[in-house]
Amino acid sequence: MPRIALATYDPGTEPSKDRDLPVLLRALAAAGADAVAHAWDDPEVEWGGHDLVVIRSTWDYSWRTDEFVAWAERVGKATRLANPAGVVRWNTDKRYLGDLAAAGVPVVPTRYLAPGDPAGAADLPADRDFVVKPVFGAGARFAARYTPDEHGTAVRHLARMHDEGLTAMVQPYVAGIDVSGERALQFFGGKLLHASRKRAVLTPGTAYDADKVAHPDLARWTPTPAELAVAESALAAVPEAPELLYARVDLVDGEDGRPRVMELELVEPNLFLFLHPGSAEAVAAAIVSAARR
Repeated sequence: MPRIALATYDPGTEPSKDRDLPVLLRALAAAGADAVAHAWDDPEVEWGGHDLVVIRSTWDYSWRTDEFVAWAERVGKATRLANPAGVVRWNTDKRYLGDLAAAGVPVVPTRYLAPGDPAGAADLPADRDFVVKPVFGAGARFAARYTPDEHGTAVRHLARMHDEGLTAMVQPYVAGIDVSGERALQFFGGKLLHASRKRAVLTPGTAYDADKVAHPDLARWTPTPAELAVAESALAAVPEAPELLYARVDLVDGEDGRPRVMELELVEPNLFLFLHPGSAEAVAAAIVSAARR
């Protein structure tokens, strides 16, 4: 019987903050696994005592990125980690979008402003709405949408991130998201598992430090051939791509109407099993298979 640990950030709350966690634990038990959930930062856990550790809802990692990456590297040396520590290190820093672009993957255009870089109004779009967010972030933390006449607020936003040692990303606001939404294509075991769509998270006038609904109006989605092609090209460009157990590719439509990668979620993506209950068995089977290899 394979021993599997699911790494989360809050394993004890009832109901769980990760709606997928109890569903996945039951599916793994039904598939013949000895599966448990542990907080990733619990110093008492012997991760090496498991055949496989699967990173699931470690949703506080973006506040402690260095600590989290170091944890992943330790676990990866003690046992098999999914996804591998090298993928975690690469994907926790959203500068990976530049790597995807260099590989020919269509992505949302992105400019990076590190602490110490000039960060004034001249660095911000003057003719369109734009987004400012950190390279280390999840759940729209420290992210906001601005209009061209809100440069002053955006500059203060940049200064706040730089004061905290965060590198900022500046992207044009992709207007297509207000029409066709953001689509999330979920892959597991190298195959498309399911897809969903949500409306825009960043609404005008919402402060960067305000709480946000991460997945508004989430609904099932059937991906188009063009969306599948872009998602697969993004996954093929990932370092250690053959070692990926799971992946989520978030897409939006560019000005030309074609899909572009908004984000590539390889660390702790929500699986949305509550929206796709039929997928739990396939996810459990892929995890058990990986644990037995």
